Amino acid sequence: MDTQLSNKGEGTMKNIIQDVENNVNWLSQFGAVPSGGITRLLYTKEWFDAQQALKSKFEDIGLDVSFDEVGNLSGRLTGSQYPEQVIMSGSHVDSVVNGGNLDGHFGIIAAYLAIQYLKEKYGTPLRTLEVISLAEEEGSRFPYVFWGSKNLFGLAKKEDVQNIKDGAGVSFTDAMRGLGFNFKQDETAARKDIKAFVELHIEQGSVLENEGNTIGVVNSIVGQRRYNITLKGQANHAGTTPMRYRKDAVYGFSRICTESIAKAEAAGDPLVLTFGKVVPKPNTVNVVPGEVMFTMDCRHTDQAYLKTFTEEIEHDMRAIAKEMGMEIEIDRWMDEAPVPMDPQLVDTLKNICDKEQLNYRVMHSGAGHDAQIFAPRVPTAMLFIPSIKGISHNPAEKTKTEDLVEGVKALTQALYQLAYQD
Repeated sequence: MDTQLSNKGEGTMKNIIQDVENNVNWLSQFGAVPSGGITRLLYTKEWFDAQQALKSKFEDIGLDVSFDEVGNLSGRLTGSQYPEQVIMSGSHVDSVVNGGNLDGHFGIIAAYLAIQYLKEKYGTPLRTLEVISLAEEEGSRFPYVFWGSKNLFGLAKKEDVQNIKDGAGVSFTDAMRGLGFNFKQDETAARKDIKAFVELHIEQGSVLENEGNTIGVVNSIVGQRRYNITLKGQANHAGTTPMRYRKDAVYGFSRICTESIAKAEAAGDPLVLTFGKVVPKPNTVNVVPGEVMFTMDCRHTDQAYLKTFTEEIEHDMRAIAKEMGMEIEIDRWMDEAPVPMDPQLVDTLKNICDKEQLNYRVMHSGAGHDAQIFAPRVPTAMLFIPSIKGISHNPAEKTKTEDLVEGVKALTQALYQLAYQD
């Protein structure tokens, strides 16, 4: 495809490359830090300024704009025949600390541009088009995730956040109310008007780049099981304790890690297993470590397989601990099931990619996204575009401009089919 919207939008898409670059750079100024990254955390000045600036952007193209109680921002182009049926697209406006300028943010820009192009070319849609800038997804300021999307569906509970604080001791409630937002009057109230939600996002992995694809049509978001594990041996003198008498917790952990990773590699894609945090005690040069606390993160697209695999790893860990004369405590604190995307909507995206001759692949998402909150409740699908070297949550996060453009084109065609066609 060239830089025009296939054969349907020649007049409005000529400047798409410039539009994409200008808007990404524009949004990147809110929360920019000296390292080149972005820190735009929920209910901060940087976050508020970004939402207010987006509000003006949406208004400038003639959308009906509003905030909900908690700070989700919506811009709506009301449909002529089915105004009560909303075709929604967007993503989250918050970032991680010192993150990149595309994660979440580009999904908002892409939806805004797509609706602008469609409005200019085709006028009023049959169904209402809505771009949404979700208040929060990352959990980077407060220990709570998906605050924005959970509030859309009555899933967020006041008691879960009203007593939590950020690293500076600022309470969630004070930060929210300080910017003029508040808890929903009816926290169980849920949006009933969303007919479809399509989220465009950078992959945050390297599959598309390595396989030479421009677009990913996501059919599932992986399930996750996360653990905090403590292995207890015996701390002892590093010089006077013979090897045969040691209960070395680091050695025990190394066995667990090595054997578990070997099983994960044998299982193959899409299973992934990560030991991400390791804290030995007493963590000094001349003492045999007596304790290790470590984390484990396991993900798969099939819930039954995820359960079976992790239970086998749990059994292996206990067996290794028993063999080495140690104690082990296993705390599984997250158990999230995989979330499939809507099959019909996935087929719609595949058909669009085939028709437009886009270089795409069907794939799963190894990371969590707002789409996983939407998907059990409304027809939902995702589009991915490549991440250079798979880097994300990092100032080096980047996607080729031509791939950003292809993402906007694919999203525009999807919204056209969903909102303008019977």
